[in-house]
Amino acid sequence: MKTLNVNIDHVATIREARGGKEPDPVNAALIAELAGASGIVCHLREDRRHIHDRDVKILREVIQTKLDLEMAAHEEIINIALNIKPDLVTIVPEGRMELTTEGGLDVAGNPELFKSLVNRMHDKGIEVSFFVEPEQKQIDASLKAGADMVELHTGTYANASDKNSLSNELYRIKKSSTLAHNAGLKVAAGHGINYINIKPLCLIPEIIEFSIGHSLISRAIHVGIERATREMIDVINTSTLHRGLNK
Repeated sequence: MKTLNVNIDHVATIREARGGKEPDPVNAALIAELAGASGIVCHLREDRRHIHDRDVKILREVIQTKLDLEMAAHEEIINIALNIKPDLVTIVPEGRMELTTEGGLDVAGNPELFKSLVNRMHDKGIEVSFFVEPEQKQIDASLKAGADMVELHTGTYANASDKNSLSNELYRIKKSSTLAHNAGLKVAAGHGINYINIKPLCLIPEIIEFSIGHSLISRAIHVGIERATREMIDVINTSTLHRGLNK
């Protein structure tokens, strides 16, 4: 069964536009959870551009499903994670000038560093996922570092401008999903996924989780978070069912 984890960062982005208290990302998370989301994702950035420390603390107290804390491998944020103890941390690259996460983490560039981070998280009972490009060297490095999961970066796939590029990116994701699964890693996918381009990804059996934020929160502006969450879950379930019927 494939599950949906709702990223609530952009609810906090709207809040920060005025610097007030509304809308509350914690309330958004609770609504998404009640609508059927299997987990809540938030990214605590070094510059605190949207999610704040307080948000993460409250989410840890109230979330009944799974809390996935996206974070860079910065010591300040690492210590916060070790203290709050989310169910999962997803380690991502982070740039000060980027609008959103741009590309996957280069685990292969320093696997020993990331292995040390994994050990620290595991000592506190926290699972670790690496947000990586769909490449064998990153899968291999994630395994070497002791990760529990990889989240494959789907941004290039989502931004593909022609059929050949789309097909090539989908093939990379399929191949990497198989490699990761066969190595014993759980497989998730995220970045740029919307209600349309998720359908081919649902046909990849090894992907068990989707992390979706921007498209779902954009839809929620028009129909509300509850309906937007239910609609995305329906798309996932329907597309997965079609894969089963076409076997």
